[in-house]
Amino acid sequence: MDLNFEQFFLKYEAVVKMADNAFDKVRASHSGCIKCKIGCSDCCHALFDLTLIEALYINHKVKEMVDGDKKLRLEEKANIADRALFKLKKKAYKEFEGGKSEDDILKDMAEKRLRCPLLNKDDRCDLYEFRPITCRLYGIPLSIGGKGHTCGVSGFQEGEQYPTINMDIIQTKLYEISDELVKSFGSKYSKMSEMLVPVSMAVLNNYDREYLGIPDREKCADQKK
Repeated sequence: MDLNFEQFFLKYEAVVKMADNAFDKVRASHSGCIKCKIGCSDCCHALFDLTLIEALYINHKVKEMVDGDKKLRLEEKANIADRALFKLKKKAYKEFEGGKSEDDILKDMAEKRLRCPLLNKDDRCDLYEFRPITCRLYGIPLSIGGKGHTCGVSGFQEGEQYPTINMDIIQTKLYEISDELVKSFGSKYSKMSEMLVPVSMAVLNNYDREYLGIPDREKCADQKK
């Protein structure tokens, strides 16, 4: 039996709408500071991870919209990105073991650039309408873990006061949806809702029952007969 995540996707899309509305409000009041435009792909090279519900959503949309040679090319790009990211994370882990502070490591990682596999040769997102929330809010002031962040090419100036989106609140909502999903399907992996993965793995993963730790009820019923 195929897994149906539709009710959770609807909840996720409600958070997406909330994020889009927040972006629009900031753009309405500070349009001169926002430099987002067609052809700008600065956000498409930033490193960030997806919650379980986001990863499932991206994976579903890729399967729904991409096939044939285009799918093969996307998977190839995702594999390249994932290998590069693994090397970056391995280096960061060694630095942490060597005594480098977590804050310094996170700062260094935030400055790394890695091309998103969803970015095509024309510097356009192949999944733009369904892009992650981080991509949607990139370009306006954000608060993450109590610290301010904004796009490096924006016109927002350090030290000035601007409307700021609290990403921790959004992230909490995404974790809650993920946790509800995991519990609803009876996954044996109770901590799966805390899982974070890059876009590359969201593209490549096969989110089937085995991966998600969800028992096949029909199979279990047959075994009991």
